[in-house]
Amino acid sequence: MFVAWRDLKVAKGRFALIAVVVTLITVLVTFLAGLTGGLAQQNVSAISSLDADRIVFSTSGDEPPSYADSAVTQAQTDTWTGRDGVTSVAPLGISTSRVSAAERNETVALFGGGPPTSSEPSPPRGHVALGAETAQELRVVAGDTVRITDRTFVVDSIRDVSWYSHLPVANLALDDWQALAARPGEPEPFATVLAVSGSQVDFAAADAEAGTESTGVLTSLPALGSFKSEIGSLLLMVGMLFGISALVVGAFFTVWSIQRQPDIAVLKALGATNRMLTFDALGQAAVVLLVGVTSGIAVTAVLGAVAGAALPFVLSPLTTVLPGLVMTALGLAGAGLATRSVTRIDPLTALGSNR
Repeated sequence: MFVAWRDLKVAKGRFALIAVVVTLITVLVTFLAGLTGGLAQQNVSAISSLDADRIVFSTSGDEPPSYADSAVTQAQTDTWTGRDGVTSVAPLGISTSRVSAAERNETVALFGGGPPTSSEPSPPRGHVALGAETAQELRVVAGDTVRITDRTFVVDSIRDVSWYSHLPVANLALDDWQALAARPGEPEPFATVLAVSGSQVDFAAADAEAGTESTGVLTSLPALGSFKSEIGSLLLMVGMLFGISALVVGAFFTVWSIQRQPDIAVLKALGATNRMLTFDALGQAAVVLLVGVTSGIAVTAVLGAVAGAALPFVLSPLTTVLPGLVMTALGLAGAGLATRSVTRIDPLTALGSNR
């Protein structure tokens, strides 16, 4: 690392420049990762938090399962309930509506029924559980009354905000949801999906018997159209930024290695091995990447703390440290490719006309 440290001290300007570039790319990557996590949370947190082993959809020909199009029936529910190993079948109805209090209105995603938990049981009939943000906007507390379409409900409780397709969720009984989702001239809906739990269940056989399609809770998230398109595009941008970081660092150290060829040739003529020279170059790249990535994560932490109040932003090791480690690994890979020219230098060059 002697030559590496010497270069870092002598050429402070150019190394500071690449460190700033790495910092800016890190800010872009980590901030976009945090925004992606925040948008994902506002899209599917109500689904991902369901206490179930499988989500069961109704089938619609060759089309993939979709929360928007699924409509399970009572008969399908009974079929799943009778399967060996199934311990719980919770019908869950999902629709969009408006909740009103006085002159204030909020659009929400109505969740009727679903798997209850000990901390958040399903509200009784005639009651609705609102998220804290919705209750604040409507200026209501537990015990107040609100209107959903033409029906009046009592606010049963105020819960932590959960999201579905960027809408805050309001929970109510399945019977109430069925009445609200009914449309004139159409069969009364039973539920959108089923949340099934059990052990040693032959899910494929159950699907075949009931005429349904089931999948895990997390693997069901692409069935929400907005999640698939939104997160896919954001992850594509994150991936492109990772590629750019590798190219930028690799290009810098390629140019730097070419400029150092006469010095490296002398070192090889004096007995330096390819392994020593490669370790020296990668150590230099690691120092630059460490400074740039650490600074970028620090800037993102500050910006994320400020932006969190106005944007759906998640600040966690998954959105900061993990992208930083990936950027460091890709940057070292790019620098590693750049150092290939080091191992190809003929030591006799040190004794030739170039010197």
